[in-house]
Amino acid sequence: MVGMRSWVRAGLSVLVAIAIWLGIGTISEAGAIASPANVNLVTDVQVHLGTAAEALTFVPNHLDFVAGRKYRLILDNPSSVKHYFTAKDFADSIWTQKVEAGNVEIKGAIHDLELKPGAIAEWVFVPLKSGTYSLRCTIAGHEAAGMVGEIAIAP
Repeated sequence: MVGMRSWVRAGLSVLVAIAIWLGIGTISEAGAIASPANVNLVTDVQVHLGTAAEALTFVPNHLDFVAGRKYRLILDNPSSVKHYFTAKDFADSIWTQKVEAGNVEIKGAIHDLELKPGAIAEWVFVPLKSGTYSLRCTIAGHEAAGMVGEIAIAP
């Protein structure tokens, strides 16, 4: 019975993401379609990976999202070295519509992004599962130097 509940919750999460993406509204756990008044709104969130002064940090290093809302995470790298935006557990708790970088649009499961110097990427997604997740740059020495953060998803 517990396994069946997990399947039902996972299925409803997918339905919520699809409903938001299609612009028909959100679907509650009971299966009811909610008002689509804000469903097409996308909230932009900007994050810098490093700084022009070469500080090894995420700016900001704490991100807050709400489950069921649509976001466009705009990542840029103003530094002269590459950086990673790595947050596997966060990535597993969202539905990714797309990632755009340059003239490329990527769809499917994303776990981390590498941004070369001067690069910009946009990650459009809907959080599905609440929780607090770690963010880090996995390049040797960057995490130890403070390039870490936290991502929170509220219910």
